[in-house]
Amino acid sequence: MVMLHSLGLFGLFLGCMLAATILPFSSEALVAGAMAMHYPLALIILVASLGNTAGGMISFSMGWLCKWEWLEKYFKVKREKLMKIHARVEKYGVWAALFSWAPLVGDLIAIALGLMRINPWKTLLVMFVGKTLRYVVTANLLGLTGWF
Repeated sequence: MVMLHSLGLFGLFLGCMLAATILPFSSEALVAGAMAMHYPLALIILVASLGNTAGGMISFSMGWLCKWEWLEKYFKVKREKLMKIHARVEKYGVWAALFSWAPLVGDLIAIALGLMRINPWKTLLVMFVGKTLRYVVTANLLGLTGWF
């Protein structure tokens, strides 16, 4: 919250971007903090979505550039978990990117999309939609509706 206050919307973007990588923390808390600071809600959702999508595409790029063995060795991701996510991503293709925001498996979905060489532009678009919908739901759960 201190970082968000001193860096404003750039802090929100940066925090949401980092939260979408393999760093484990909640971007929803940053969104709630920005809401408490009375930034316009549509702008908060846009900035958070852009940042979180940028982070998701970093994970996607890791998958695109990495080998399975590297993920197992350096990131301690078990092959069984990768295979399970891979099977789901293979079944749904680019539409799996809608769920790249999900806790625990979202990063693996983005990495798997990269490993499978799914079209990056389509992945970017679908991922952005999924992450934006997630922040809209978050805002509604926090009791702030009618923001358009």
